[in-house]
Amino acid sequence: MVSSDQRRRQLAREKFERQQQRRQKSRKAKQRNAIIAAAVVLVLAGGAAYASVGLSDGDTKASDSVEDSQSSSATPSKSESTTPEPAMAIDKAAKYSMSLKTNEGDIKIAMDAAKTPHTANSFKSLADKGYFNGTKCHRLTTQGIFVLQCGDPKGDGTGGPGYTIPDENLTALGKAGADGTVTYPAGTVAMANTGQPHSGGSQFFLVYKETKLPPSYTPFGKMDDEGLKVVQELAKAGVAGGAQDGAPKKAVTIEKAAVTKV
Repeated sequence: MVSSDQRRRQLAREKFERQQQRRQKSRKAKQRNAIIAAAVVLVLAGGAAYASVGLSDGDTKASDSVEDSQSSSATPSKSESTTPEPAMAIDKAAKYSMSLKTNEGDIKIAMDAAKTPHTANSFKSLADKGYFNGTKCHRLTTQGIFVLQCGDPKGDGTGGPGYTIPDENLTALGKAGADGTVTYPAGTVAMANTGQPHSGGSQFFLVYKETKLPPSYTPFGKMDDEGLKVVQELAKAGVAGGAQDGAPKKAVTIEKAAVTKV
């Protein structure tokens, strides 16, 4: 026979156990939700970082970021290299020029082949194959950094040649200041990358106004005055949708690219 006191204690114990079970379930649910929320944040953060450096190269994805606003158009997404870098075929002692015939005007680039032989060799190999013909310059930035990014066959910042090339000439613009940046003068042409060393592919950026970025983008050439004016005019038209970073309002297509010995 169970006494009334024993019955009350039993009911109280059962109630306590039910409360504990509910609390445990609640804790697990909170932990699960926290994990899900953290995963979502990581995915969104990764997407934001990708978009910002979207200075990217599919096999290298362009730019980096001193700040989100300063991510170099200089940044492509990293993928595994599936193709070997082209065998060295240029004359490192010679001078080379890259000409870009675009729908908005011609841009000529004097290449520093002696200091950036891998870069010059890769561009010549790709241009000789018609790799850049018909490609869009997919990114224009008008705040923080001032660049037009080109060289992606996909036209969205994710494309590349299937291989990467080593960084070169990184000390050409001087020693980084206290903010970790150097000045890329207007007219500079440099490689986009993923933000990781030696991750450049085919994407490059054209600096149309003095820009501060980390000294981690291979500066391999300089635009002629007429080419610089072409890019500056494109920049004046702005970014599609009124943004400060994105596709140029005036669509820019490289109709033909060629690299020749001067």
